[in-house]
Amino acid sequence: MNNENRLVARNLPYLRRYARALTGSQTRGDRYVVLCLEAMLCDAEAGTPPPASRVELYRRFHNAWERTGPIHAEPGSGGEPAGRGADAYLQALAEHKRQALLLTAIDGFSTEETARILDRPEEDVGRLLQLAYDDLQNQTATTALVIEDEPIIAVDIVGIVEEMGHRVVGTAATRDEAVAIARRTNPGIVMADIELGDGSSGIDAVEDILDALDVPVIFVTAYPERLLSGQGREPAFLVTKPFEPETLRVTIYHALMAAPAGRQAA
Repeated sequence: MNNENRLVARNLPYLRRYARALTGSQTRGDRYVVLCLEAMLCDAEAGTPPPASRVELYRRFHNAWERTGPIHAEPGSGGEPAGRGADAYLQALAEHKRQALLLTAIDGFSTEETARILDRPEEDVGRLLQLAYDDLQNQTATTALVIEDEPIIAVDIVGIVEEMGHRVVGTAATRDEAVAIARRTNPGIVMADIELGDGSSGIDAVEDILDALDVPVIFVTAYPERLLSGQGREPAFLVTKPFEPETLRVTIYHALMAAPAGRQAA
């Protein structure tokens, strides 16, 4: 395997994470990644080498994204027609804001690199970021459940969530406690570690909660590789410990943006 192919393999889990966060769906996000990989295979057959940098890999993903257009529905569910006129413009603007915000705040690209990925002027990306942060500040408040067994980290997460204007309905240190609080309070968003203090699993807690509730989930963990293995269901939203407060804020914003209509009411 040459260096370029190693780069693609090394960054593929994070490209998949980005695509899932952008679409709010593992299925839709992975479909875009597959289209990107298929396009790169066709390019290779035509003599074009694979991407030599993370920026180039993400740029090719966005080329595939733009060629395909929005994938609104899961396979077999029919889908919806694309909007036109002002509606289509507003939809595209919202999409571009999310792209710019995710690329900079979550994937760590600079504004200049993001401009290259999105094939836009750097000042345009700056404007999109400002609009996205305005949206973040004005996002409708919801209720939140924090599943975290480390008290200091739990306090940090609660503080960030409340600073954003959301209301924390409970913190849980075990699977059973988390499920009980979720069933009692019906939270609008869940933030969960994967290893809990009594040896129980935050992953199992989330699975139990999702059996009963349709709620966006953000995993906050020091072990992201356990959730980016390419096996089974993977989270659309993942924050790695130790985390910057802005990273969690942006992830909460995206998770709520992708939530079904009506889930953001407090």
